[in-house]
Amino acid sequence: MKGQIDEPFREVAAAIVVGACGRLLFQQRDDIPGLLYAGLVGLFGGHKEGDETPIETVRREIEEETGLAFSAERFQPLVDFSVAYPAGGGVKGVYYVLQDVPIADVVVTEGSALVATRDELPALLPRMTPSACYVTRLFMMLPE
Repeated sequence: MKGQIDEPFREVAAAIVVGACGRLLFQQRDDIPGLLYAGLVGLFGGHKEGDETPIETVRREIEEETGLAFSAERFQPLVDFSVAYPAGGGVKGVYYVLQDVPIADVVVTEGSALVATRDELPALLPRMTPSACYVTRLFMMLPE
């Protein structure tokens, strides 16, 4: 089948990062051949390592990718979902909202920073990874 996803099962955790100023911080992924969703806009987060819980995963990934550490209490649950692919494998994702981040203090270590206002999100959606697009759409439904 053309366009069929064929990859192993993976578990991920990520967050919508909201700055103290109200702007949102995304990760512009590097445009490197072979990188999953190269060149697209994604959320900060990543794959589970070992026996990590989703909150441990997102905390570790945020610190690795931004240089900032946050307590577990700062992460507000937004959505979790699982998808099984017909050819095998799939993804389980747990997503959070992280508010009041000092964006000026962020040092992005993978890709580059992309800052957007809430009003700019609809135009940004077509440039996002599939999961970032889905999660951002859900975030847009939250009251401001």
